[in-house]
Amino acid sequence: MKMQTGYGLILLFLIVFAGNANAQADQFCAEAGLNPTLDSPFAQVPYVFGHINLQGSESGAKFPKVTVSLIDTQQSINRWTVEKSGNYCFKLRNGRGGTLIIEVDGVEMTRRSLSTFGPAQQREDFEIVLSPSNKRASPGVVSAKYVHPVNPKTVELYERSAKHESKKEFDKAIEILKEITAIDPADFIGWAKLGMLYIEKESLTEAEAAFRKSLELKVEYTPAWIQMGKIRVAQKGYEPAIEIFKHAITLEPASPTAFRLLGEAYLQAKKGSLGAEALNEALRLDPLGMAECHLLLAKLYEMAGAKNRASREYKLFLTKVPEHPDKKKFEQFIKSNPE
Repeated sequence: MKMQTGYGLILLFLIVFAGNANAQADQFCAEAGLNPTLDSPFAQVPYVFGHINLQGSESGAKFPKVTVSLIDTQQSINRWTVEKSGNYCFKLRNGRGGTLIIEVDGVEMTRRSLSTFGPAQQREDFEIVLSPSNKRASPGVVSAKYVHPVNPKTVELYERSAKHESKKEFDKAIEILKEITAIDPADFIGWAKLGMLYIEKESLTEAEAAFRKSLELKVEYTPAWIQMGKIRVAQKGYEPAIEIFKHAITLEPASPTAFRLLGEAYLQAKKGSLGAEALNEALRLDPLGMAECHLLLAKLYEMAGAKNRASREYKLFLTKVPEHPDKKKFEQFIKSNPE
């Protein structure tokens, strides 16, 4: 009976905790038509939400255009234009992690990495101070190389496709993306999104064809190159994958994801020193978001017999992800193999 009571208390705690987190998320996500409480608390569907507080704006001045962009772990981009409430909300469709970018009138003000191991409902607030130099900055400093003009004929189709994708109805979403690319054959983002959906279905041949079409239209579109590299890794073509990821880095030298994938491909190709170099660069660019690179480095050093260096990587990982499920195992390794 005591054991059943204990389980009941734990269950009640989980329900209350999840309910409180979802209720808070609902306040921010209502503007997007999202309702986290409709997602089962046991499914723990990831959301990131928060408030943008602008300081230094002149009284009576026109409210600036504030945009929050989320670049997820698969390098797809979602954008949210903030209203006067200052709230934003994203449903993370490709798992946890990613990067939030805040722009004011087209000028990037700040960015923040999300932890891959963060809670399902993450709140990220931002304080943005508008100085005179911010206000006069030219929107031209923000790259527009990935912009495709909005086609009024496909806006509703994109919305329908996203709804099907959120429900994992990939076949229906694919048919709509095909319709989008038929209406607007120059939509390189649409072609890449079609490729992503084919990857969800593990249809790699169709996915590659879609990404190739995207790159024919926009050869410098880094997200498509990264997905092509992932396809090569899935096919065990590690050397071609390495060349693709290296090319992606020439296009986006500050992409921690590209460096992490390059490092992983090097490790698969049995090129440990080059893999370690790439993984360390990913960590330099995004210390928290790329925390898993410490685990890859630890395994590399452990296999090489350098257990003291592996201990250091496990220790660094735990400083960033202190509540990892394998925490006790890592701590035992560190204890048994001191630096």
